[in-house]
Amino acid sequence: MSNKIETFLQSHLKTDLPDIRSGDTVKVYQKIKEGDKEKTQIFEGLVIARKHGQEMGSTITVRKIISGVGVERIFPLHSPVIEKIEISKKGKVRRAKLYYLRKAKGRRAKLRRKEFAKAIAEKKPENNEMESR
Repeated sequence: MSNKIETFLQSHLKTDLPDIRSGDTVKVYQKIKEGDKEKTQIFEGLVIARKHGQEMGSTITVRKIISGVGVERIFPLHSPVIEKIEISKKGKVRRAKLYYLRKAKGRRAKLRRKEFAKAIAEKKPENNEMESR
């Protein structure tokens, strides 16, 4: 019986998800139905938690500030309502859960950013050109 459940769940798992970690700034594209119309709504914010690993019920908690008020939404990653998730920035954090950001304000609420490998690769040829002169 459990084999049937596992095969059913495997067929519904998304394979195109990026490597999302806490501290990342993400854009979540979500389908919303209003009557007979369907539109895509974007929620951009900071991932403060990721739960349940790679299984079917895995979720991310995304937080953003709207008009001075903190808003958090929990998105199930493998839901058919989620169209796609884009990572816009990578954060450098030491914790898996960033719940302390709920109370932090101003500069304390900012995270350090990781530099993408592309940016590092682009900087190296410029230094080699200067050395050859």
